Formats: sequence, C-alpha cells, structure tokens
Amino acid sequence: MRDLVEFGMGRTARRTYELEDISIVPSRRTRSSKHVSTAWQIDAYRFDAPILNHPTDAIGSPDAVIALGKLGAMGVLNGEGLWARHKDVEKKISELVDIADQNPDPTAAVRALQKLHSAPVQTELVAEAVAKIREAGVTTAVRVSPQHAPELTPALLEAGLEILVVHGTIISAEHVVLVPSGDSDDLIDEPLNLKTFIAELDIPVIAGGVHDHRTALHSMRTGAAGVIVGYGSAEGATTTNEVLGIGVPMATAIADAAAARRDYLDETGGRYVHVIADGDLHTSGDLAKAIACGADAVSLGTPLAASAEAPGRGWYWPSAAAHPDTPRGALLQVAEESDRPSLEQVLTGPSDDPDGGLNLVGALRRSMAKAGYADLKEFQKVGLSVRG
Repeated sequence: MRDLVEFGMGRTARRTYELEDISIVPSRRTRSSKHVSTAWQIDAYRFDAPILNHPTDAIGSPDAVIALGKLGAMGVLNGEGLWARHKDVEKKISELVDIADQNPDPTAAVRALQKLHSAPVQTELVAEAVAKIREAGVTTAVRVSPQHAPELTPALLEAGLEILVVHGTIISAEHVVLVPSGDSDDLIDEPLNLKTFIAELDIPVIAGGVHDHRTALHSMRTGAAGVIVGYGSAEGATTTNEVLGIGVPMATAIADAAAARRDYLDETGGRYVHVIADGDLHTSGDLAKAIACGADAVSLGTPLAASAEAPGRGWYWPSAAAHPDTPRGALLQVAEESDRPSLEQVLTGPSDDPDGGLNLVGALRRSMAKAGYADLKEFQKVGLSVRG
C-alpha cells in the first residue's frame, strides 16, 4: 500500500525514500566473501562487476572506457560528447578544468562547457572512438539521446557498436520532437517510437531514465534489454531538481522498477529486463543498497571521476550540464588532481578509505557475504530497514 501524505487541502503526495534512508539487515547465515559472485550479464555480454559509468566526458574517454572494460565493468562512451565533436579533447577538457579550478563562479565553467558542446557532432570522430574501443577487445557501449538516436545509430553500428544506451534526464516510450515538414519551414510533431526503433536493431538497447513503476514498465514494453532508473544525480553537481523541479528518490524508484520488472516478466511469460540505478551512488554502501533494493547494476559518476584514468582530472559533471539553454548541473571537484587513486583501486582495491570510496566491488562482495548471499539475484532478497 502506498504511503500518501496530505500536505494541503485536497492535495496528496507519495512518501518516498532515498538510499541514505535504507539499511541492509542481514538475517541469514554468513559466508566467505571468496564464495560470492558479483558477475552480471545482460544479453550475451557478461561482466565481472555490475558497474557502468554515467555517460559523461568527465569519466568516459575512449581510454577510460577501455580501462573499465578490462577491469570487468561496462564502459560507456557519450556518442554526443566531446569525443564526437573535437579532435583535441584532452586539451579542451584541460582548459575547462582550469576555468573551474580558477573561478569560484560555477557559471564560468558551465558556459565554457556549453561552448564546447556547441560544436557539431562529427560522425567520423565518434566512429573512430568506437572503433578504438572495439579493437581493444572490450564490450563497446555508446550513449545517444532520444533526439539523435535515429541519425547516429547507423554510423555507430558500422563502427562496431555492441550495446546502445538511449539516455536522457527522463525518457518515455514515445519521445515527441519537432522536425521540418517537407519542403516548408513549418515544424510538426514527429515521435521517436522507441519500440519500433529497438525492434529494428540486432543489438541490446538500454533506455532511461525512468523514475517509477509506470515509466519503467512502459520502457520495458519497448523491447529494451535494460532500463536506467534516475538521471545521474549527485549533490553539488546535478541541479535537475533546482532547475526543473524533478527529483528521483532512488531507493523507492529502484524498488518500483524492480516491481515493474516482475510484472513484465509475468506479462511476457519470462522476458527479463535489467534495472540499472543511476543517481546518488557515491560509496560502496550505496552500491550495495541499490542492488538490495532491486537493481541489477549501477551507473557510477563521482567515484569513477575521482580515478587517475578519468579525463576530468578529479572534476565531475553530469551529461545534462552541457545543455545549450537549460543546463542541469555544474562542475564538482571530487578529488585533488595530485591525489587520485587508480581506477583499479577504486573498483577492486586495496582500500585505505574507511568511508567506502575505494574497493567498491570488494565491499559489495563482503556485504553480500555478511548477509549470506552468493550472487546478485539472491542479494536482491535481503532484508531492509527504513530509518524512522
């Protein structure tokens, strides 16, 4: 039963919960963490850890994506990011970070980011980046927006794309855009029918973000192999709530999407769609709680941005921060440039951080072991408590 709160005469709202409101409650026998598997498989692609990166240029350079893949995670390239727009991206990001580092006014860096993204997407550049990832022998995943998915996907497929991520702040099964009408200058509504679009592809598609049971179920019905819950929110970096008034309470949203997954499984007679959490995930504890709430995998931002391999030099910004007229984010420093751990240390340790910023996979494995579960699907059944 939904917990509704009346906050004015005739107006009610649902009470929801963030990951910080939730705690895991072990109630079974414990086991050795050596006998726990964190493996995750979507379609034909298997990964040692249920982790992918939020598709931002702060994390997802071709080299960083390759490094993630070689460490057992899924690296995602932003197909509309700076590597699709500029040849000298490292120099551009260095200049951007210098602006953020030297100017206390966050709007200066946002303006610089917007200017960088004003350059047109060049399909040959993004195809070159995709080919580089493919040649490295890791799974090739690329993010595109719903607006540009039809025009960019053919070139990505030709370059060796294996998993397509159709990602926006909030997406629906039918995304309506304005396009030119014939030879006239008039604009008409032309929807991107995600179900038709996915049906025409021979590769798995991950779509999102969704935020509740209804939007998750609608996205699952498009034929998506996975749905993204949330929009990569991070306190201090993502401002979607402040700009649009839209917020995604992650613990509730993940549980809602997991319920939609069960309903869709019954509806289709056995088709399983993966739930991927993307937002307010900063520590290994957040990772464990997201899986416990029902996620199959998580999309990480700030923890990966702190690594030495991340091109942002210790700075993080969400992909929505570069929107040309309504940015929903700013640059956030998550690590000193001179004191960044390796990506391997972030994912698999060893750790000297008592706050859960390192050895994320090792901590997840230990959390599962303490609760007595051997794999991720079992761990989704763990007991949970809500803070009073």
